[in-house]
Amino acid sequence: MASPGGRPPWNPPGGRWRLGRERPGPIARASPAATRRRQLTLLLAAAGVAVSIVVATFVSVPYVILGPGPSLNTLGTLGTRSGAKPLIEISGTRTYPTSGHLNLVTVSYQGGPQDSFNIFTALQAWLTPREAVVPEQELFPSGQTQQQVTHQDTLAMVGSQQTAEVAALCELRIKFATVDTVVMVERGMPATGLLRKGDVITAVDGTPVTCRADAGALIRARRPGAPVVLTISRGGTIKHFRLTTVNAAGSAVVGVHVTETYRFPFQVKISVGNIGGPSAGLMFALGIVAKLSPGNLTGGRFIAGTGEISADGTVSPIGGIQQKMAGARDAGATIFLTPAANCPDTAGAVPAGLRLVKVSTLAGAVHDLQVLKAGGSVPSC
Repeated sequence: MASPGGRPPWNPPGGRWRLGRERPGPIARASPAATRRRQLTLLLAAAGVAVSIVVATFVSVPYVILGPGPSLNTLGTLGTRSGAKPLIEISGTRTYPTSGHLNLVTVSYQGGPQDSFNIFTALQAWLTPREAVVPEQELFPSGQTQQQVTHQDTLAMVGSQQTAEVAALCELRIKFATVDTVVMVERGMPATGLLRKGDVITAVDGTPVTCRADAGALIRARRPGAPVVLTISRGGTIKHFRLTTVNAAGSAVVGVHVTETYRFPFQVKISVGNIGGPSAGLMFALGIVAKLSPGNLTGGRFIAGTGEISADGTVSPIGGIQQKMAGARDAGATIFLTPAANCPDTAGAVPAGLRLVKVSTLAGAVHDLQVLKAGGSVPSC
């Protein structure tokens, strides 16, 4: 409260002064030299702050921002310039109607050698729960250009599509040929002088090479030093060679490098547009299984998932699981097929309304979807 005349009231002698009031007294004035020093200090500090802001704004940081990317239904269609076409198109054999969703999910990224950003952008992304900031080298190894990495991702996508077809047909027990061709024989190894480039290994100890067991896996199943008989197709002639395996890092080997190709009884064509990487393999395989199987694998549900797949149906972990879960839920998914090894990475990041189903093989994923359709319970993370 102010006293009459607008002057502040004084406390009685000996009393305390109110907070923020001072007793009138002599005013101490700084010397001109001290004032100049203070002004110079403030000027230097302001200049330092300004320089820091400029540097932080224009100097890029070696990080990449990951976020939820597009989600595509492997049972649906993909829009192209010539119109919509099935994402998975199968010709030359009978297919069955499908419904629901089996969505692949992706991760978008910002940054890289040709698309850098500053510290403020990185901090903003770091504070956003749906995004992650990771070192640039996790996506772009040292010495590789952005174009080289993109090319590798494209090749990985193509490879995952073929492997998904192999795994799907193998799961459905549809016959096709697995061709393991020798591309190199190492010098000084058991196969030297016996096997040649171009030989096709058709069996190991009488066990045929198939999608479930390739030549390398059958040989490595032996104890190092144990004998092995290889059945070889050479120029239309079948030959048998008995070799003694040797130890290479704890595995039995004979010293050949093999490339694996397949001959399918019908055509499967997959179109995904500008998407790379191998992590959609599980969903491709499930989409193929669904189209080649009677009944409705999804039960009409909106299912999404991820996971790299091997020819024998093994599902391997992938990166960006948290961003992929967010992208799946954004698209409308209620069930998310999660590689078992990725389960620890999902802790505390599962979007509301999304149920995780833990999978480790294609056969297990098919079984779990059938159980869910029947109203049963399945493993979860």
